[in-house]
Amino acid sequence: MKVSEILKVKGDILYTVTPETPLQQAIATMAERDIGSLVVMEFGELVGMLTFREVVKAVHANEGVVGNGTVRRHMDDHPITITPDTDINEVRRLMLERHARYVPVVNAKTLLGVISFYDVAKAVFEAQSFENKMLKAYIRDWPNEGDE
Repeated sequence: MKVSEILKVKGDILYTVTPETPLQQAIATMAERDIGSLVVMEFGELVGMLTFREVVKAVHANEGVVGNGTVRRHMDDHPITITPDTDINEVRRLMLERHARYVPVVNAKTLLGVISFYDVAKAVFEAQSFENKMLKAYIRDWPNEGDE
């Protein structure tokens, strides 16, 4: 299974901010939209990711308050990226290795979407469920020895 298959099912809604967006505004967007990440774009290019992990680190660093900083100060400015042709097993490996819950999907320099750990788990579960159904149907239709 390829990343492009997950993107087809997931849709193409993307939430972005700029590096100069106040962190407080970015957090409000995440809370209002019930999303765990924002893609940080500058001059039409991906320059980072802001996830709950970075938000929690910022609140901790500011002793329990968000503060007046911008997204640039707190974003992950070197997020791993994948392409639509990346195999889902490679995505799983990368996410586990880098402890990444959200991974941008890019084609050349064009941002196509974001794949979450949830999206990957759901796709794998659905693929395995389909495979299990097919195997069970095959076993049910197994010919008896006397039917040959």
